Amino acid sequence: MKFIFCILFSLVVFLSPAAKSLAEDWKELSADHFVVYYTGDEKFAKEVSEKAEVYYQRIATDLGYPRYSEFWTWDKRVKIYIFPDRHSFINSTNQPNWSEGMADYKGKKIISYAWNRGFVESLLPHEMAHLIFRDFVGFRGEIPLWLDEGVAQWEEEAKRSQIKQVAKKRYDDSSIISLSDMMNLDIRKVTEDDKVYIRSTRMKDGQTGVLFLSGNNLVTTYYIQSVSLVGFLIERFGSYSFADFCRQLRDGKGLEEALRFAYPTYIRSLDELETKWREYLDKGQ
Repeated sequence: MKFIFCILFSLVVFLSPAAKSLAEDWKELSADHFVVYYTGDEKFAKEVSEKAEVYYQRIATDLGYPRYSEFWTWDKRVKIYIFPDRHSFINSTNQPNWSEGMADYKGKKIISYAWNRGFVESLLPHEMAHLIFRDFVGFRGEIPLWLDEGVAQWEEEAKRSQIKQVAKKRYDDSSIISLSDMMNLDIRKVTEDDKVYIRSTRMKDGQTGVLFLSGNNLVTTYYIQSVSLVGFLIERFGSYSFADFCRQLRDGKGLEEALRFAYPTYIRSLDELETKWREYLDKGQ
């Protein structure tokens, strides 16, 4: 079975990228909450600026972000850097070859390149969700990377139904990475496609098993599962409970304690989260 869509691979960083990534002859386009820097087509830059304002409203509402008057305004505006092509983006930012963009938390920057297909519809809301999510939960709590990546993927609305199909197929094929492995995996360190990665799994019948994955397959599986887990929590229990879960993490609770607080009668541990999620996949929801 072939699915005609792609998972967006991007990274989030806690430190500003190297200075050479900004050593371009940038033109500048300012809006209420964003400043777009570009070197190529002004029409494309204007589209990015306009869509960013629309996504800003939607994502903040989806995540239950507490709004206040100075949020991303004036000198707090987010900077969007659009390199002219993929080669210059990869070369200037030292990103892995599979990365399509990056969000710099501390510097409040979104950095990518002017690709014709998917930038405005996918990468822009994806990277904005990274920044808004981190503005919400902060940096001190125990925030698993899959949750951060899953929120960003979830905000690519057009892909939700297709990702559900892929996640369901991987579940049916018993090729889902165990949630304990997801918790311990730093996907940012997976840079070798020809290397074989060994990960644990729980088969569809409940038995434990082992997966042997290439770097690319591991990254793809990780991203699919991340958005599927976030989608499960939001669709099964609602945005209010999900926002409450994120607030508990922000306030310093560990993952399992935050789950128990936000979903007290349904999910009280990592194992229960995986079990409920697998039931959701089994039903093809």
